[in-house]
Amino acid sequence: MTASLILHGMSSPNVTKVVLMLEECELDYELRHVALFNQEQFTPEFLRLNPMAKVPVLEDPLLPGQPLAESGAILVWLAEREGKFLPAAAGPRAETMQWLMHQMASYGPMLGQYNHFTMALQPGCEPYAQGRYHAQAARLYRLLDDRLSHREWLAGSAYSIADMAMHPWAFYLEQHQFDPAAHPALIAWRSRIAERPAVIRAQHRIAEAFHARIGATMEKATRDDFERFYGIEAGMPPTKLARFSD
Repeated sequence: MTASLILHGMSSPNVTKVVLMLEECELDYELRHVALFNQEQFTPEFLRLNPMAKVPVLEDPLLPGQPLAESGAILVWLAEREGKFLPAAAGPRAETMQWLMHQMASYGPMLGQYNHFTMALQPGCEPYAQGRYHAQAARLYRLLDDRLSHREWLAGSAYSIADMAMHPWAFYLEQHQFDPAAHPALIAWRSRIAERPAVIRAQHRIAEAFHARIGATMEKATRDDFERFYGIEAGMPPTKLARFSD
């Protein structure tokens, strides 16, 4: 039987948030790996799905011939399609949308940029930029912990697409070398979500569909592949990628 929805992606936070929603809604879907480290996102076939060459992309039979990109837009589409995880009342709905946009505009871009200095580049090679994004990450993690110190969920009175969007990004806290003990409300919220049956199922699906494939593509990736993945264009100054010693 062919799955009714197809999600193209890998095990990144922006893909994970959509898988969480698909599982919470108990939808039938297929995960298709896009080998980003081997530049598959730049093939004509994928560019027809998303000219921005980014994952995730959702194909939904209710949107024939109209692949849907951008994880926040996909979450809103699925919430409205299913009538779940986005409040109908004006106030809670606006608050949920505010925190979804906050994740899209602040947490994703800032923490994603900081990943370049904690994962991609050799430590200390770009001190100004690394310091700037460290400070931004510290501010965002503190804001999230403060927000959750007096409420169970990010917006409204119930678990929503705002929580799903933020949850995968919150796991960078330790990798960015911030103290979990200094962010107890964030950790408690993160754990509440991780225990949800749909989230457990989503993690299994992601592991089965992506983890081994990502490892294999990274092993084959060249320096040119990594530089294009990280948006380093020809003619830019040489980079000190952590994966390469030269």
